Amino acid sequence: MSLSDEASHSLVGVVRMPDKVESPVRAILKRVIGAMAALLLAVLIVYLDRDGYRDVNEDGVSLLDAFYYATVSLSTTGYGDITPASSSARLVNVLVITPLRVLFLIVLVGTTLEVLTERSRQALRIQKWRRVVRDHVVVVGYGTKGRSAVAALLGDGVEPGSIVVVDTVQESLDAATAKGLVVVHGSGTRNDVLRVAGAARARAIVVAPNRDDTAVLVTLTARELAPKAQIVASVRERENEHLLRQSGADSVVVSSETAGRLLGMATATPSVVAMVEDLLTPDQGLAIAERDVEKSEIGGSPRHLPDIVLGVVRGGTLFRVDAPEADAIEPGDRLLYVKKVTPPDGDQ
Repeated sequence: MSLSDEASHSLVGVVRMPDKVESPVRAILKRVIGAMAALLLAVLIVYLDRDGYRDVNEDGVSLLDAFYYATVSLSTTGYGDITPASSSARLVNVLVITPLRVLFLIVLVGTTLEVLTERSRQALRIQKWRRVVRDHVVVVGYGTKGRSAVAALLGDGVEPGSIVVVDTVQESLDAATAKGLVVVHGSGTRNDVLRVAGAARARAIVVAPNRDDTAVLVTLTARELAPKAQIVASVRERENEHLLRQSGADSVVVSSETAGRLLGMATATPSVVAMVEDLLTPDQGLAIAERDVEKSEIGGSPRHLPDIVLGVVRGGTLFRVDAPEADAIEPGDRLLYVKKVTPPDGDQ
């Protein structure tokens, strides 16, 4: 076993890859069909070569006898009242009936074998994932904030398989797995856990634990591993924002202050809060999005475009649409604008 294989086996139970969901009825039907197929093939082989088999009744082997022999043979019961007598029948029994017997038993005890082989299967999937994972998003903490962040990512079209959730709570990891996300069991404050999550090759890291001090430690660890990744952190109190930025966070969201501001606005201007919530909901109504500029838009003013442009992103810096730097669109700019989201069919 190679070092890579050993490492992948050691990660089983720490990393969990999303499984394809299959109903129990469908799984049982597949096993029953496989078992019946093996049985019918054995019956056909015995019946076609029935002259090579000896029956204790000495009245030949009928189709019913062929079914009987195949059943007791594949189930390894073997009463011995019907036995292969000719050399050809014995050869076929060794080369065909015996493998069918093994296949039959594998199908019947498939659930048990599946449990026994789950570790190796997960190890192979983890090994393959670690080879190809690039430019993914790591979400540390799958509580209320982490789940909302993942929902926003999925709403923006990010594939579930390219999101890795890091958490220590098994219930949270189970919920993430149910959505098709890759999960890593462990604390995001630990260097080795973030390495397993592929943080060094991630394009973005979302830091969303429940405690501010944990957020600072996670951000420090993540920035050390991924100096070029976009790190977005959540903090409860404004007084801790500077600690997150000093630790390496590119963006900091103050959750308690933002929520409090919305609550205050809702008492006087509830329609404003409703519009803000609409803009933050990616799957219906209006949403804030970002796009590349088109060639025909270069040199023009963003205020004259059909889209409602809120700002211009140039060289990683955001300029509001009323800023002097945003008077003319330049090559390589990206536009922050309001787009209309069309709900899926049946949601209207």
